[in-house]
Amino acid sequence: MSPSGASDPDPHPILPYARQWIDESDIAAVADVLRSDFLTQGPAIERFERALCATTGASHAVAVSSGTAALHLACLALDFGPGRTGVTSPITFAASANCFLYAGGAAAFADVDPATGALQPAALDERLHEFAALGAPPGVVVAVSLAGRAAALPELAAVCARHGWTLVEDAAHSLGATYRDPATGATRSSASCTHTRAAILSFHPVKHICAGEGGAIVTNDAALAQRLRRLRTHGIEKPDSAELPAGEGGWFYEQRELGYHYRMTDIQAALGASQLARLPEFLARRREIARGYAESLTGAPFDRVLRAPAFEGDHAYHLYVVHFRSRELRRAAYDFLAARGIRSQVHYIPVYRHPHYRRVSGEIRLPGAESWYEGCLSLPLFPKMTVADQARVVDALRAFAQTHG
Repeated sequence: MSPSGASDPDPHPILPYARQWIDESDIAAVADVLRSDFLTQGPAIERFERALCATTGASHAVAVSSGTAALHLACLALDFGPGRTGVTSPITFAASANCFLYAGGAAAFADVDPATGALQPAALDERLHEFAALGAPPGVVVAVSLAGRAAALPELAAVCARHGWTLVEDAAHSLGATYRDPATGATRSSASCTHTRAAILSFHPVKHICAGEGGAIVTNDAALAQRLRRLRTHGIEKPDSAELPAGEGGWFYEQRELGYHYRMTDIQAALGASQLARLPEFLARRREIARGYAESLTGAPFDRVLRAPAFEGDHAYHLYVVHFRSRELRRAAYDFLAARGIRSQVHYIPVYRHPHYRRVSGEIRLPGAESWYEGCLSLPLFPKMTVADQARVVDALRAFAQTHG
């Protein structure tokens, strides 16, 4: 206690690794919906979907309740199911693989580039050759655009085309990222679906924009989008008045297939649309913070630190990942930061290491994924993070380096 009797300030207030940024414009957007006639299934959904199309360049967007729901519906709408196998990266959140199991199929993994954590086209090609040799039918590949960097989508698309597989981008980390199309030299947006049948987005509070929870599937395929909209609402459609069966009225609807209750509310959509309008500001701040880390963190105890040319605008920096020279150093740094109120995170434990996947897939070890996991640590990075917040992280890591260099 201070002499006045007031509590002393916390010497180590918690600094999270990620946090949403809600301002008065977001609150006003939500309040407008709360005062309106529609809290769900109303006009805010379509407005948000149109804004997502404008941002990504995709022709159609289907807003849903979460990024996980988006992955599940993408598999279902692509007729992925029993007897099929899906392949994804092991360096991802488990939902990227779980979607295959939800749809009744099997999940498998191809290795990643140990320098980026992203799916390697050569490793995917080898994996799909293995399935072809076994006589397995083509399935779905979910390519994860990890940490804000677009996956090698043109190259992965070429591999999938050779084997007859369907490519989906998990763009939960990469809204606002771009990549170069080697065929044309053009700049493409992550989730534009230039090289994929569909892409998914997530609007969890740690992502680029926040809707509380929520997600979306984007696609350039009108028929696929129509089916996705049906699947998100129990498989139900209402026919146009000209198509009503004789004697039926405006109340009539049909469940045309088994679907799910995966709708987003208008409340979430209003928040998402308000946040999306601020995406350029969010991206600029994320890139500024990433540049600060790259300029400040050098040498021991790091094995590598993310650097240019990623700062040319292609990377959306959902995460800023550094790599320590060993897992022991990574663990020591994690504890050192935590003791000072600084929260870091590991992205990710390879999915195949989780007990559930060990039971269904057996013991797997992929060298690229193991190398990535061995030393990776995600530092705090979010748009509302201040200069002082970042200095606190850098100073702590420099102090750690003095004793663990």
